[in-house]
Amino acid sequence: MKIVIISQHIFPMQTPRAHRTTELMIELAKRGYDVTVYAVLGKYDYTLFQQETGIKIKAIPIKWQLIPYSSDLEVRRTFLDKLLGKLLNSRFEFPEIEFKYRIFDVLKKETNIDVLISIADPHHIHWGVARAKEKLKELFPKKWIADCGDPFMMNNHTNDHLLKFEKEERFFCKNVDFITVPVEKAPDSYYPEYKNKFRIIPQGFRFQTPENQVFSPINSTPTFVFAGTFLRDIRNPEKIFEFLSSYKGVFKFVIYTKYLELVDPYMTTLGDKLEIRNQVSREELLSELKKMDFLLNLENENSPGQTPSKLIDYSIANRPILSLQPSKPNLNQLQSFLEGDYSEAYTVKNLEQFKIENVVDKFLDL
Repeated sequence: MKIVIISQHIFPMQTPRAHRTTELMIELAKRGYDVTVYAVLGKYDYTLFQQETGIKIKAIPIKWQLIPYSSDLEVRRTFLDKLLGKLLNSRFEFPEIEFKYRIFDVLKKETNIDVLISIADPHHIHWGVARAKEKLKELFPKKWIADCGDPFMMNNHTNDHLLKFEKEERFFCKNVDFITVPVEKAPDSYYPEYKNKFRIIPQGFRFQTPENQVFSPINSTPTFVFAGTFLRDIRNPEKIFEFLSSYKGVFKFVIYTKYLELVDPYMTTLGDKLEIRNQVSREELLSELKKMDFLLNLENENSPGQTPSKLIDYSIANRPILSLQPSKPNLNQLQSFLEGDYSEAYTVKNLEQFKIENVVDKFLDL
Protein backbone atom coordinates (compact mmCIF):
# COMPACT_ATOMS: atom_id res chain seq x y z
CA MET A 1 0.00 0.00 0.00
CA LYS A 2 1.37 3.40 -1.01
CA ILE A 3 0.98 6.17 1.56
CA VAL A 4 1.89 9.81 0.94
CA ILE A 5 2.15 12.29 3.83
CA ILE A 6 2.28 16.05 3.30
CA SER A 7 3.40 18.26 6.19
CA GLN A 8 5.17 21.57 6.52
CA HIS A 9 7.82 20.09 8.83
CA ILE A 10 9.46 16.83 9.87
CA PHE A 11 12.46 16.18 12.11
CA PRO A 12 14.77 17.78 13.18
CA MET A 13 12.15 20.54 13.63
CA GLN A 14 10.82 20.47 17.20
CA THR A 15 7.08 21.17 16.93
CA PRO A 16 4.00 19.02 17.70
CA ARG A 17 3.14 18.73 13.99
CA ALA A 18 6.70 17.78 13.07
CA HIS A 19 6.59 15.10 15.78
CA ARG A 20 3.24 13.90 14.48
CA THR A 21 4.58 13.49 10.96
CA THR A 22 7.90 11.97 11.96
CA GLU A 23 6.52 9.34 14.32
CA LEU A 24 3.73 8.45 11.89
CA MET A 25 5.99 7.95 8.88
CA ILE A 26 8.53 5.86 10.81
CA GLU A 27 5.91 3.50 12.24
CA LEU A 28 4.15 3.10 8.90
CA ALA A 29 7.45 2.27 7.20
CA LYS A 30 8.30 -0.24 9.96
CA ARG A 31 5.11 -2.08 9.05
CA GLY A 32 6.24 -2.45 5.44
CA TYR A 33 4.20 0.25 3.73
CA ASP A 34 5.54 2.30 0.81
CA VAL A 35 5.84 5.74 2.44
CA THR A 36 6.62 9.04 0.74
CA VAL A 37 6.76 12.28 2.73
CA TYR A 38 6.71 15.85 1.38
CA ALA A 39 7.82 18.73 3.61
CA VAL A 40 9.73 22.01 3.59
CA LEU A 41 13.16 20.50 4.17
CA GLY A 42 15.93 23.10 4.24
CA LYS A 43 19.56 22.00 4.38
CA TYR A 44 19.26 18.87 6.52
CA ASP A 45 20.65 15.73 4.83
CA TYR A 46 18.10 12.89 4.93
CA THR A 47 20.15 10.48 2.79
CA LEU A 48 21.11 8.06 5.58
CA PHE A 49 17.62 8.18 7.11
CA GLN A 50 16.06 7.25 3.77
CA GLN A 51 18.49 4.38 3.31
CA GLU A 52 17.80 2.99 6.79
CA THR A 53 14.00 3.33 6.74
CA GLY A 54 13.01 3.09 3.08
CA ILE A 55 11.00 6.31 3.46
CA LYS A 56 11.23 8.67 0.49
CA ILE A 57 11.68 12.28 1.64
CA LYS A 58 10.85 14.98 -0.92
CA ALA A 59 10.71 18.77 -0.82
CA ILE A 60 7.62 20.94 -1.20
CA PRO A 61 8.79 23.55 -3.76
CA ILE A 62 8.29 26.84 -1.91
CA LYS A 63 8.94 29.79 -4.26
CA TRP A 64 7.34 32.87 -2.71
CA GLN A 65 9.95 33.31 0.03
CA LEU A 66 13.67 33.91 -0.30
CA ILE A 67 14.32 31.49 2.58
CA PRO A 68 11.30 29.42 3.68
CA TYR A 69 10.58 28.34 7.25
CA SER A 70 12.20 24.90 7.00
CA SER A 71 12.58 21.68 8.98
CA ASP A 72 16.34 22.03 9.50
CA LEU A 73 16.14 24.25 12.64
CA GLU A 74 18.23 26.96 10.99
CA VAL A 75 16.34 30.19 11.67
CA ARG A 76 17.54 32.48 8.90
CA ARG A 77 14.49 34.28 7.49
CA THR A 78 15.38 37.38 5.53
CA PHE A 79 14.20 40.88 6.33
CA LEU A 80 12.10 40.91 3.16
CA ASP A 81 10.37 37.64 4.08
CA LYS A 82 9.55 38.99 7.53
CA LEU A 83 8.32 42.30 6.13
CA LEU A 84 6.05 40.67 3.54
CA GLY A 85 4.69 38.31 6.19
CA LYS A 86 3.82 41.20 8.46
CA LEU A 87 2.20 43.23 5.68
CA LEU A 88 0.31 40.44 3.93
CA ASN A 89 -0.49 37.82 6.56
CA SER A 90 -3.87 38.95 7.86
CA ARG A 91 -5.31 39.91 4.49
CA PHE A 92 -3.83 37.22 2.26
CA GLU A 93 -2.63 34.52 4.71
CA PHE A 94 0.89 35.02 3.39
CA PRO A 95 3.22 33.14 3.38
CA GLU A 96 1.19 30.04 4.29
CA ILE A 97 -1.25 30.59 1.42
CA GLU A 98 1.44 29.33 -0.99
CA PHE A 99 0.71 25.76 0.13
CA LYS A 100 -2.70 26.07 -1.53
CA TYR A 101 -0.94 26.35 -4.90
CA ARG A 102 2.09 24.09 -4.37
CA ILE A 103 0.34 20.91 -3.23
CA PHE A 104 -1.05 20.25 -6.72
CA ASP A 105 2.54 20.42 -8.06
CA VAL A 106 3.42 17.71 -5.54
CA LEU A 107 0.50 15.36 -6.09
CA LYS A 108 0.51 15.45 -9.90
CA LYS A 109 3.96 13.79 -9.76
CA GLU A 110 2.70 10.83 -7.70
CA THR A 111 0.63 7.94 -9.03
CA ASN A 112 -1.42 5.15 -7.51
CA ILE A 113 -1.64 6.63 -4.03
CA ASP A 114 -3.77 4.49 -1.73
CA VAL A 115 -3.81 6.86 1.26
CA LEU A 116 -2.95 10.55 1.46
CA ILE A 117 -2.45 12.12 4.90
CA SER A 118 -2.19 15.92 5.00
CA ILE A 119 -1.09 17.44 8.28
CA ALA A 120 -1.93 20.89 9.63
CA ASP A 121 -1.18 23.43 10.73
CA PRO A 122 -0.91 25.26 8.49
CA HIS A 123 -4.41 24.43 7.27
CA HIS A 124 -3.45 25.85 3.91
CA ILE A 125 -1.97 22.41 3.17
CA HIS A 126 -5.50 20.97 3.36
CA TRP A 127 -6.71 23.76 1.10
CA GLY A 128 -4.06 22.78 -1.42
CA VAL A 129 -5.07 19.11 -1.28
CA ALA A 130 -8.72 20.03 -1.84
CA ARG A 131 -7.70 22.12 -4.86
CA ALA A 132 -5.62 19.23 -6.19
CA LYS A 133 -8.55 16.84 -5.79
CA GLU A 134 -10.68 19.13 -7.92
CA LYS A 135 -8.01 19.19 -10.65
CA LEU A 136 -6.81 15.57 -10.56
CA LYS A 137 -10.28 14.02 -10.38
CA GLU A 138 -9.95 10.21 -10.82
CA LEU A 139 -6.15 10.42 -10.47
CA PHE A 140 -6.53 11.70 -6.90
CA PRO A 141 -5.58 9.30 -4.05
CA LYS A 142 -8.13 6.65 -3.11
CA LYS A 143 -8.46 7.94 0.47
CA TRP A 144 -7.67 11.36 1.97
CA ILE A 145 -7.17 11.90 5.71
CA ALA A 146 -6.71 15.49 6.95
CA ASP A 147 -4.99 15.61 10.33
CA CYS A 148 -5.51 18.80 12.35
CA GLY A 149 -3.76 20.03 15.47
CA ASP A 150 -5.25 23.45 16.19
CA PRO A 151 -8.47 24.55 14.47
CA PHE A 152 -8.46 27.45 12.01
CA MET A 153 -11.52 29.68 11.52
CA MET A 154 -13.12 28.78 14.86
CA ASN A 155 -9.96 28.74 16.93
CA ASN A 156 -10.84 30.58 20.15
CA HIS A 157 -7.55 32.45 20.34
CA THR A 158 -7.35 33.34 16.66
CA ASN A 159 -9.42 36.32 15.57
CA ASP A 160 -7.43 37.59 12.62
CA HIS A 161 -8.57 35.16 9.90
CA LEU A 162 -10.79 37.06 7.50
CA LEU A 163 -14.26 35.63 6.87
CA LYS A 164 -13.44 35.18 3.20
CA PHE A 165 -11.26 32.21 4.17
CA GLU A 166 -14.25 30.38 5.63
CA LYS A 167 -14.97 29.01 2.15
CA GLU A 168 -11.51 27.42 2.06
CA GLU A 169 -12.11 25.55 5.30
CA ARG A 170 -15.57 24.45 4.20
CA PHE A 171 -14.22 23.32 0.83
CA PHE A 172 -11.59 21.04 2.33
CA CYS A 173 -14.04 19.68 4.94
CA LYS A 174 -16.53 18.88 2.17
CA ASN A 175 -13.98 17.01 0.04
CA VAL A 176 -11.95 15.10 2.64
CA ASP A 177 -12.81 11.53 3.68
CA PHE A 178 -11.77 11.82 7.33
CA ILE A 179 -10.63 14.61 9.63
CA THR A 180 -8.47 13.43 12.51
CA VAL A 181 -8.03 15.52 15.65
CA PRO A 182 -6.14 14.75 18.88
CA VAL A 183 -8.80 15.36 21.56
CA GLU A 184 -12.52 14.77 22.07
CA LYS A 185 -13.50 18.45 22.23
CA ALA A 186 -11.66 19.49 19.06
CA PRO A 187 -14.58 18.90 16.61
CA ASP A 188 -16.50 21.65 18.45
CA SER A 189 -14.13 24.13 16.80
CA TYR A 190 -15.23 23.18 13.29
CA TYR A 191 -18.44 23.64 11.31
CA PRO A 192 -21.12 21.27 12.64
CA GLU A 193 -22.26 19.93 9.26
CA TYR A 194 -18.96 18.03 8.93
CA LYS A 195 -18.97 16.39 12.38
CA ASN A 196 -19.55 12.93 10.87
CA LYS A 197 -16.08 13.05 9.28
CA PHE A 198 -14.18 13.51 12.54
CA ARG A 199 -12.18 10.79 14.25
CA ILE A 200 -10.23 11.21 17.48
CA ILE A 201 -6.61 10.06 17.18
CA PRO A 202 -4.23 11.40 19.85
CA GLN A 203 -0.68 12.54 19.35
CA GLY A 204 1.67 9.54 19.01
CA PHE A 205 5.01 8.93 20.71
CA ARG A 206 7.50 6.08 20.91
CA PHE A 207 8.07 5.23 24.58
CA GLN A 208 8.03 2.66 27.33
CA THR A 209 5.29 3.24 29.89
CA PRO A 210 6.97 4.67 33.03
CA GLU A 211 6.51 2.88 36.32
CA ASN A 212 4.35 4.51 38.97
CA GLN A 213 6.28 5.99 41.86
CA VAL A 214 6.01 8.31 44.82
CA PHE A 215 7.82 11.49 43.77
CA SER A 216 10.36 13.28 45.92
CA PRO A 217 12.85 16.11 45.27
CA ILE A 218 16.12 15.09 43.57
CA ASN A 219 18.05 18.40 43.63
CA SER A 220 19.44 20.33 46.61
CA THR A 221 17.99 23.50 45.05
CA PRO A 222 14.35 23.12 43.90
CA THR A 223 14.68 22.97 40.11
CA PHE A 224 11.81 23.05 37.64
CA VAL A 225 11.43 23.50 33.91
CA PHE A 226 9.17 24.81 31.18
CA ALA A 227 9.80 23.71 27.61
CA GLY A 228 7.96 25.59 24.87
CA THR A 229 6.66 29.00 23.90
CA PHE A 230 5.05 31.64 26.09
CA LEU A 231 2.20 33.44 24.28
CA ARG A 232 0.68 36.69 25.45
CA ASP A 233 -2.93 35.73 24.77
CA ILE A 234 -3.15 32.07 25.74
CA ARG A 235 0.01 31.09 27.67
CA ASN A 236 1.12 34.22 29.49
CA PRO A 237 3.51 33.58 32.42
CA GLU A 238 3.27 37.09 33.90
CA LYS A 239 1.52 36.14 37.16
CA ILE A 240 3.85 33.23 37.74
CA PHE A 241 6.91 35.42 37.19
CA GLU A 242 5.47 38.07 39.55
CA PHE A 243 5.10 35.42 42.24
CA LEU A 244 8.60 34.05 41.67
CA SER A 245 10.05 37.59 41.79
CA SER A 246 8.73 38.05 45.33
CA TYR A 247 9.28 34.47 46.55
CA LYS A 248 11.96 34.39 49.27
CA GLY A 249 13.02 30.77 48.89
CA VAL A 250 15.74 29.41 46.64
CA PHE A 251 14.92 27.79 43.30
CA LYS A 252 16.16 27.34 39.74
CA PHE A 253 13.69 27.87 36.87
CA VAL A 254 14.96 26.38 33.60
CA ILE A 255 13.26 27.48 30.37
CA TYR A 256 13.79 25.90 26.96
CA THR A 257 12.63 28.49 24.43
CA LYS A 258 13.78 30.79 21.66
CA TYR A 259 11.12 33.45 22.34
CA LEU A 260 12.06 35.71 25.25
CA GLU A 261 9.66 38.63 24.85
CA LEU A 262 7.59 37.69 27.92
CA VAL A 263 10.63 36.56 29.90
CA ASP A 264 12.89 39.62 29.43
CA PRO A 265 11.11 41.89 32.00
CA TYR A 266 12.01 39.46 34.81
CA MET A 267 15.52 38.37 33.89
CA THR A 268 17.26 41.08 35.93
CA THR A 269 15.07 40.56 38.99
CA LEU A 270 15.39 36.77 39.01
CA GLY A 271 19.06 36.77 38.11
CA ASP A 272 20.69 33.35 38.40
CA LYS A 273 17.39 31.82 39.58
CA LEU A 274 16.42 31.86 35.90
CA GLU A 275 18.27 29.77 33.31
CA ILE A 276 17.44 30.12 29.62
CA ARG A 277 18.44 27.24 27.36
CA ASN A 278 18.26 26.83 23.61
CA GLN A 279 15.81 24.34 22.18
CA VAL A 280 17.24 20.83 21.78
CA SER A 281 16.16 17.57 20.20
CA ARG A 282 13.27 15.72 21.79
CA GLU A 283 15.56 12.90 22.94
CA GLU A 284 17.94 15.33 24.64
CA LEU A 285 15.04 17.22 26.20
CA LEU A 286 13.55 14.05 27.68
CA SER A 287 16.92 13.26 29.25
CA GLU A 288 17.05 16.71 30.84
CA LEU A 289 13.44 16.60 32.04
CA LYS A 290 14.26 13.53 34.10
CA LYS A 291 16.79 15.60 36.07
CA MET A 292 14.20 18.16 37.22
CA ASP A 293 12.29 18.18 40.50
CA PHE A 294 9.08 19.05 38.70
CA LEU A 295 7.81 20.11 35.28
CA LEU A 296 5.66 23.19 34.64
CA ASN A 297 2.79 23.16 32.15
CA LEU A 298 0.75 26.27 31.32
CA GLU A 299 -2.75 25.44 30.14
CA ASN A 300 -3.91 27.19 26.97
CA GLU A 301 -6.43 29.91 27.79
CA ASN A 302 -9.81 29.77 26.05
CA SER A 303 -8.91 26.68 24.02
CA PRO A 304 -10.43 23.65 25.77
CA GLY A 305 -10.06 21.50 22.67
CA GLN A 306 -6.28 21.64 22.74
CA THR A 307 -3.92 19.55 24.84
CA PRO A 308 -0.22 20.48 24.84
CA SER A 309 1.81 17.58 23.49
CA LYS A 310 4.47 18.51 26.04
CA LEU A 311 2.25 16.86 28.68
CA ILE A 312 2.97 13.52 27.05
CA ASP A 313 6.72 14.12 27.10
CA TYR A 314 6.43 15.31 30.69
CA SER A 315 4.65 12.08 31.59
CA ILE A 316 7.25 9.96 29.79
CA ALA A 317 9.97 11.77 31.79
CA ASN A 318 8.24 10.47 34.92
CA ARG A 319 8.63 13.57 37.05
CA PRO A 320 5.76 15.39 38.83
CA ILE A 321 3.80 17.82 36.65
CA LEU A 322 2.50 21.16 37.89
CA SER A 323 -0.24 22.33 35.51
CA LEU A 324 -1.42 25.91 36.01
CA GLN A 325 -3.95 28.19 34.35
CA PRO A 326 -1.97 31.33 33.42
CA SER A 327 -4.69 33.93 34.12
CA LYS A 328 -5.42 32.58 37.61
CA PRO A 329 -2.64 30.21 38.65
CA ASN A 330 -2.89 28.35 41.93
CA LEU A 331 0.09 30.04 43.57
CA ASN A 332 -0.33 28.04 46.77
CA GLN A 333 0.14 24.91 44.68
CA LEU A 334 3.25 26.41 43.06
CA GLN A 335 4.66 27.18 46.50
CA SER A 336 3.92 23.63 47.66
CA PHE A 337 5.83 22.24 44.70
CA LEU A 338 8.76 24.56 45.44
CA GLU A 339 8.73 23.16 48.98
CA GLY A 340 8.80 19.57 47.72
CA ASP A 341 5.11 18.69 48.13
CA TYR A 342 3.94 17.06 44.88
CA SER A 343 0.71 15.56 46.21
CA GLU A 344 -1.38 17.51 43.69
CA ALA A 345 0.70 16.59 40.65
CA TYR A 346 -1.16 16.41 37.35
CA THR A 347 -1.58 12.97 35.82
CA VAL A 348 -2.20 12.23 32.14
CA LYS A 349 -4.94 9.61 31.95
CA ASN A 350 -4.53 6.47 29.85
CA LEU A 351 -0.98 7.15 28.73
CA GLU A 352 -1.05 3.99 26.58
CA GLN A 353 -3.33 5.70 24.05
CA PHE A 354 -0.42 7.93 23.03
CA LYS A 355 1.87 5.07 22.03
CA ILE A 356 2.64 5.42 18.34
CA GLU A 357 1.77 1.76 17.73
CA ASN A 358 -1.79 2.37 18.97
CA VAL A 359 -2.06 5.67 17.10
CA VAL A 360 -1.05 4.11 13.75
CA ASP A 361 -3.55 1.29 14.30
CA LYS A 362 -6.28 3.95 14.43
CA PHE A 363 -5.10 5.61 11.23
CA LEU A 364 -5.03 2.27 9.42
CA ASP A 365 -8.56 1.47 10.62
CA LEU A 366 -10.00 4.49 8.78
